[in-house]
Amino acid sequence: MSLSAQSALSGDRSSEKADLRRRLLKARQAIPPQQWRQKSDRICTHLQRWPTFQQARCILTYWSFRNEPDLSPLINHHHYWGLPRCVGKTMIWHQWQGPQFLQTGKYGITEPVPQSPEIHPDMVDLILVPAIACDVMGYRLGYGGGYYDRMLTKSQWRQKPAIAIVFEYARLPKVPQDVWDRPMQGICTESGLFLKE
Repeated sequence: MSLSAQSALSGDRSSEKADLRRRLLKARQAIPPQQWRQKSDRICTHLQRWPTFQQARCILTYWSFRNEPDLSPLINHHHYWGLPRCVGKTMIWHQWQGPQFLQTGKYGITEPVPQSPEIHPDMVDLILVPAIACDVMGYRLGYGGGYYDRMLTKSQWRQKPAIAIVFEYARLPKVPQDVWDRPMQGICTESGLFLKE
């Protein structure tokens, strides 16, 4: 395939991703607060019942943004939790120390203050990844910044179990993908935990 054909294909995928992203974000924003809470709680319950989650000592997660499923009820003293902070094109992971150590960072996302202790990849047992959508093969549709894709291609992160967290309406048969997209090991929605074989 010629470079111009590859470029055209990539442009088509970008446009397709942007359109899908817009529609799915609109649907997520439309979820009534009570339903959003119930669906989020069901996701938390499915994760809590999963042996890999139960055995994990250090779990990386996210702080809910734009009506993403809320995993904050899981953050307790049974695990060591980490939250990301965006710096340039990378994410630095910091230890959860309580809501008083959070601030509004890049893109309006809540993140740890820079002074919070950092978490080294060696410590991490599980990564709970936010997504706009995820398909049955584990390919996720993110916000387009590529932060997780860049991170998960690095050797120190490649073997870590990473699970996409989405509401059931956003678990799709297929999402448009690019060569740099990294598949997740599974998806958790309010309907259950779906692990790849």
